[in-house]
Amino acid sequence: MNSLLYIDCFSGISGDMMLGGLLDLGRPEFTLNILKKELKKIGFSGYEIETMDLKINSIHALKFNVAVEGNQPHRNFKTIKNLIDSSGLNAGTKKTTIAIFSEIARAEAKVHEKPVDNIHFHEVGAIDSIIDIAGTAIAFDRLKVDGTFCSRVPLGSGFAHTMHGIIPVPAPATVEILKGLPVYGGDFNFEATTPTGAAIIKVLVKKFGGIPEMEIIASGYGAGFRALNRVSEKYKKERHGPETALPDVLRLILGRVNEEAESNSSFPETEKLFVLSTNIDNTTPEICSYASDKLFQAGALDVWMEPVFMKKNRTSFKLNVLCRQDRKKELMKIVFTETDTLGIRIEEVSRVALERQIRTVKLPYGQAEVKTGFLDGIAITSSPEYESCRALAEKTGKPLKNIYRDITYYLQGE
Repeated sequence: MNSLLYIDCFSGISGDMMLGGLLDLGRPEFTLNILKKELKKIGFSGYEIETMDLKINSIHALKFNVAVEGNQPHRNFKTIKNLIDSSGLNAGTKKTTIAIFSEIARAEAKVHEKPVDNIHFHEVGAIDSIIDIAGTAIAFDRLKVDGTFCSRVPLGSGFAHTMHGIIPVPAPATVEILKGLPVYGGDFNFEATTPTGAAIIKVLVKKFGGIPEMEIIASGYGAGFRALNRVSEKYKKERHGPETALPDVLRLILGRVNEEAESNSSFPETEKLFVLSTNIDNTTPEICSYASDKLFQAGALDVWMEPVFMKKNRTSFKLNVLCRQDRKKELMKIVFTETDTLGIRIEEVSRVALERQIRTVKLPYGQAEVKTGFLDGIAITSSPEYESCRALAEKTGKPLKNIYRDITYYLQGE
């Protein structure tokens, strides 16, 4: 991996904020003139692109805006796909643009219970959103970004006025798009992340967390609509809520990784996790086992028990739960509900984990799963997966230990 882009969306993300930030990076590979030239290849007109330099909390940021001339049609997903496919954009840019629109179409279709190809995008199908999405795809193709990282995604709160009427924030489509990704509400009384911003993240981002280790090449700041409200009298009448103390900008950091250092690295990246622990001396082992199962089902990375001696040498158990930040509250609720503990300790820890892959191996009498760990792309450890081996033992009547043995022989023969 050579180049990395880190999306720091501490104040949210939208399509115009993303494109403003990409232009503000100041890279010769992607400029406003290049963007205009590439967009002409799509083959539609009736718009003008403009940028504005703003100072927000003394931070320079670029506001990207599309001025639309006249009334533009509400295009459905099928129309947009045909528009992009028939354009003169290169294959990579087309693929990224359609992928981002596909995420929005899928979400809107589910929310409105309509077929994906027939869903009318309204605001998203408008010409300015097509430019935001296609422009972002053009920038990524030009900048040759090898990997994209992102902070946790703030959603905001309140209500928004749309062509469907008043809807809650975050928008239902935004919630649908961001399923499975780390999000938080944040102290925002407005829509922090739009469906377009969410779809850009869903398609382009590979990892979430803090800024990765890299050499910084450039940084850019894309201003949002509320930032424009704060500096322009023209837009103050259109403001939809109170100003925030946070600068309404999206920060992008472009960097590169030293190839030699990366190739010599023996360990994966360190990730920050949390251990929730509590001592329990008035609960039976069966109840602890049940609680452990529920914790795993709720997203715990690991759950284990340790025998401990408490005051007056009372024997008891120490329940430990390993989890990520976004699962802490839910897991603590389960511990409090399913055990008799009155308090939980929270410790931040660092973990280095091998890349893992689950695969199926075929034995003469059935199939079972094996988990394999990789270091620098090389498989260095493998072990049978208990649940699949147990299911095979129950199905065949063979002892579980024999299935473990047969899998071990199978792996040794590879």
